[in-house]
Amino acid sequence: MSVRRIGVVVPARDEAPRLERCLRAIDRAAAAVDRPVVVVLVLDSCTDDSAARAARLRLALPVRLVVVTTRCAAAGAARAAGVERLLGMLGTAGTWLATTDADSAVPPNWLAEQVRLADRGAAVVAGTVMVRDWEDRPIRVRQRAEQEYAVALAGHGHGHVHGSNLGISAAWYRRVGGFQPVACDEDVLLVAAAQAAGAAIAWSSDIAVTTSARSDGRAPGGFAAYLDSLDDEEAAS
Repeated sequence: MSVRRIGVVVPARDEAPRLERCLRAIDRAAAAVDRPVVVVLVLDSCTDDSAARAARLRLALPVRLVVVTTRCAAAGAARAAGVERLLGMLGTAGTWLATTDADSAVPPNWLAEQVRLADRGAAVVAGTVMVRDWEDRPIRVRQRAEQEYAVALAGHGHGHVHGSNLGISAAWYRRVGGFQPVACDEDVLLVAAAQAAGAAIAWSSDIAVTTSARSDGRAPGGFAAYLDSLDDEEAAS
């Protein structure tokens, strides 16, 4: 597709300490593309001062930051709410949608690489993640997670789907029904629906997003839950 504009969705629930790092990383990524970028921050059932911090933040580049407040208490519904706000502003034709998480930081080439892959025919770009720090996790969990991830990346197309590192054309998003209002795996369901419908998926290992290995995960089946399961397995062995 020909990407004319980019919309980025960031759902957040009580992520005030991490918001600035996340948004400034997106700001840097926006500097590497010659398309307008709009960022929608979805504050979902927040009880902290995320709204105030977002209001005070001044980004260096002309990124339009829109704050949406919801009471979804579910990652899928929050992402969907953010996308709907974006599409109401940007329209569908020529719009590329990207999503990440508030506890993550995208690399500087994050948007540029997605645009490049989209221009080559990709309808979906699924990127990888890497952990920023492992201080909340035992060494055995780190070793196991890194080993499993390395095995997956060695194959043809890594096959991982992360809401913190995902892009899709707006037209395909509409075609497959968008993010489902579920507590977790909304990203996996979206990509599975796109694959089933014949969308071209680019499994990129070149735009790894840095994320957290924290133990207080927001989604019941998210990355933190995966690390919890490894922790339980290692403790039982």
